[in-house]
Amino acid sequence: MALQARALYDFQSENVGEISVREDEVLTVYSEHDIEGWLEGVNSRGERGLFPASYVQIQRAAAGGVAAAEPPVSRYANVPAVPPPQPQAAAAGPGVSSTFCPPPQLQAAGGGGPGGLVQLAGLQHQTSGSGDDDDWDDDWDDNSTVADEPLSGSGGGGTGFSPELDGLGRYKVSPGAGGRSRSSASAAAASKSTATVSRNLNRFSTFVKSGGEAFILGEAAGFVKDGDRICVVSGPHGPEWQEDPYPFSCSIDEPTKQTKFKGIKSYISYRLVPSHTQISVNRRYKHFDWLYGRLVEKFPVISVPHIPEKQATGRFEEDFISKRKKGLILWMNHMTSHPVLARCDAFQHFLTCSDEKAWKQGKRKAEKDDMVGGNFFLTLSTPPAPLDLQEVESRVDGFKSFTKRMDESVFQLSHTANEFARKQVVGFKKEYQKVGTSFRLLSQAFEMDQQSFSVGLNRAIAFTGDAYDAIGELFAEQPKQDIDPIVDLLALYQGHLTNFPDIIHVQKGALTKVKESKRHVEEGKMELQQADGVRERCDTISFATLAEIHHFHTIRVSDFKTQMQHFLQQQINFYQKVTQKLEEALQKYDGV
Repeated sequence: MALQARALYDFQSENVGEISVREDEVLTVYSEHDIEGWLEGVNSRGERGLFPASYVQIQRAAAGGVAAAEPPVSRYANVPAVPPPQPQAAAAGPGVSSTFCPPPQLQAAGGGGPGGLVQLAGLQHQTSGSGDDDDWDDDWDDNSTVADEPLSGSGGGGTGFSPELDGLGRYKVSPGAGGRSRSSASAAAASKSTATVSRNLNRFSTFVKSGGEAFILGEAAGFVKDGDRICVVSGPHGPEWQEDPYPFSCSIDEPTKQTKFKGIKSYISYRLVPSHTQISVNRRYKHFDWLYGRLVEKFPVISVPHIPEKQATGRFEEDFISKRKKGLILWMNHMTSHPVLARCDAFQHFLTCSDEKAWKQGKRKAEKDDMVGGNFFLTLSTPPAPLDLQEVESRVDGFKSFTKRMDESVFQLSHTANEFARKQVVGFKKEYQKVGTSFRLLSQAFEMDQQSFSVGLNRAIAFTGDAYDAIGELFAEQPKQDIDPIVDLLALYQGHLTNFPDIIHVQKGALTKVKESKRHVEEGKMELQQADGVRERCDTISFATLAEIHHFHTIRVSDFKTQMQHFLQQQINFYQKVTQKLEEALQKYDGV
């Protein structure tokens, strides 16, 4: 029979192989059996691909209708078109809260980790190779960072625990002797279910790679220490990160060129002085790069500011070193002003450790951190009141439109400012000096008159030519004072704006799973308790996303207010200098 489906919700495709559908749109479906929660078909615009099964309702062809022709071979034939798999006994039980911690009886297979607790299912730690790990001064500017190195065979953490895969590609948690993965009551409730929230077909999506999917499915588990708790509070404008009770800042100065291996290799070292310790430490660019990689891995819904880009040549030129230093200062200001990033153990280790041996130990500890990816959400403490998912979706969609428009305007302003600075340095300077040269030539011509009463005029005109030369020099130097700081700030925000599509994708993926679970409950395929667990974990991700959006707007207003005030003040100072030069030239004509 021919199969058609009517869309219940709007769906916007975000990955290759997906198609967008609109509410009430009629689609042709090749099979009523979904592929891990996805159906394949054709929308009303003739586009063929995948869309969520929970977003549509299958409509049977009328009785006596003509049988449909054999559907074409699916492009996804390598994926078996079968109903979603049944819940596994080892999966996390329904309704697990965002702050769930397994009981002490749940131990990893090796039992050697901190507290002997189960690590995050499916989590793989990225550890450094022995060479980079033990060489304090190896040149990471020319080699891959820790984040690019192969994974440790032991899976990190030193526990001997290796995530196990079942036949359906799910991660299973193996309990220790005498331990149980969940209560018998939860197991009995799960056995009544005939469906579960499906996995994304695209295993390379940000939602999957970030650990967001594992958390939503209840597969994240780990021991959360009190010191690791991150609080989201309700503010006047919605959820926001709890303020750091001990704010601090950190200066970066005195970049110096240093050598190793008897001068064979050279590098630039930057001096950091945190305000809360007043103890200076020296860091190379490779250390900033290492820290950035750790933070990106740990915080899936926090916009970690980008560090200045690497440069293969000219690394020791004065202009490049000065520009990189300014970029690192902006980066550091955003790090220390973020309530979560500023408290991160890896960041504090980066700022305060001055001993080589202690640095290596802290580095290894950061690389074996359990609370990364999906496990990060376990550390969140959120307000008890549930969120209105429709309002959340509206706010996130509004922010998505905002970031797109801001990205376009930032790019435009950056291009315009760079072009204007180039004209000032080259074009304006040249034009003003041409005017100055012309005035001097006129003065030299007048000197041929040899009349004593014209001497004062000749000197005044020559002085005017010199004044225009000086104004040309002022134009050439001015971009360093006003335009360059704006361009540097725009570059930092361009990095933030490239982060938010992935953050929004994680939150959108969580909302999709909630809609899917709601659909299963309405069809009697899922227990309400299990769907409530999905909803609760989605709220945790939504609270964090909205808190990060609020922080972005807060720091944006502060940054651009300060920068625009600086820009306009520098412009005023510049034109006052130009006016002063012209007034000095004007005074020369008073005695003529």
